Amino acid sequence: MAPTDDLSPARRRVAEGLKVLGSATAEALAARFDLTGVALRQHLQALEALGLVSSTVEAAEGRGRPPRLWRLTPAAAVLFPDRHGELTVGLLDAVRGVVGEDGLRRVLDARGEDQKAKYRALLPAASAPLRARVEALATQRSHEGYMAEVREDENGDLLLLEHHCPICEAAAACQGLCRVELEVFRHALGAGAEVERIAHVLDGDTRCVYRVRARHEPS
Repeated sequence: MAPTDDLSPARRRVAEGLKVLGSATAEALAARFDLTGVALRQHLQALEALGLVSSTVEAAEGRGRPPRLWRLTPAAAVLFPDRHGELTVGLLDAVRGVVGEDGLRRVLDARGEDQKAKYRALLPAASAPLRARVEALATQRSHEGYMAEVREDENGDLLLLEHHCPICEAAAACQGLCRVELEVFRHALGAGAEVERIAHVLDGDTRCVYRVRARHEPS
């Protein structure tokens, strides 16, 4: 049995919280899960003993004890589903070997067309508020394992955050998957929305983030 098989639900929730937050202090995690500081630290120590989390002390601003930030280690990836993995990579390599890069691109584009139709059917109509459509997209992506949520940035633009990539191994082997994904989002949200990827797991970021704003036609 793997060390992660008998993790308590509470410790899994702490790991999921760190997946969403990227990094956090024990105090912030305790508040998020309505736990005492003592209980939360016990969970962190157990996760640390399994090699699933680590911590660093950040330089403090002004006086006071510098904060200790906790984050997941690469080993924690086993806690989150990868639904494709080695099989998908092998299939992509086989398709590339049989039909070449151009043929693989056509296959990915065909898959993208199917996704576009699926998402447009699931999302509210183009006349609905943009946030409602982005929220619906995030809900669908979460159903697919991406741990997606919607936030607003300081400019009021919408951010679609995906805290987990269940096809990361396949995307690393075939970055055309990410190209098509962005095209699918743009199509699903409609011509009235601008969609830009501003963070990318394959570039070393902790999550993929898309900025979505209403498109303003020139006057």
